[in-house]
Amino acid sequence: MYQELAGKEKYINLLIAAAGISGEKGIPDAEKGSDMKKQLFDNETFEGWANTYNTDVTAVYFSTVVLLPLLQAGTESHGHLSASVIVISSMSGIMKNAQGHFSYNAAKGGTVQLTKLMSGEFQQLCIRVNSIAPGYFPSEMTAKESDENQKSDLPDEKIQEKGHVPHGRAGSDAEMAQAVIFLAKNSYVNGQILAVDGGVLNVVSS
Repeated sequence: MYQELAGKEKYINLLIAAAGISGEKGIPDAEKGSDMKKQLFDNETFEGWANTYNTDVTAVYFSTVVLLPLLQAGTESHGHLSASVIVISSMSGIMKNAQGHFSYNAAKGGTVQLTKLMSGEFQQLCIRVNSIAPGYFPSEMTAKESDENQKSDLPDEKIQEKGHVPHGRAGSDAEMAQAVIFLAKNSYVNGQILAVDGGVLNVVSS
């Protein structure tokens, strides 16, 4: 990937690390330890946890690291701290509710911390690293499907069924784009986690 990009471009101004998988699910709603063990241990695996972590955390790290020379060149071309990395984490990485997928929430918590680490360590290269922590947005992961334009839909009633989304709907493409533009353009913002969650974290313990 690096060799192909470097052969076509002299620099990169913006990297968005957005890939993610939700992992295996085990619902922690039992009142007895033996039942809780069965629901979690029997429905999750070491391999599933590793796959989730590798996609949601490890891949973010190595994708960013391999592009550091092109990102630094972006700053050199456009001014101090202008090159930007935006990591898509999740409100799930900030809350205390497992939502039935411990591995995903733990991995997204790792993504949040990774953002902070990369921000601190890469500022010497004049590269900013921030993160967007989305709430419920339409995607192939949340809606389980997409159309021919790779667009997904999350109906309002599906969001309202969850009972903890003050806005009562999923976020929109425009609302995500506004967050991206803010973090990409404002070179005075570095190392921040921006929750764009419709107020969920005001309701769910975090």
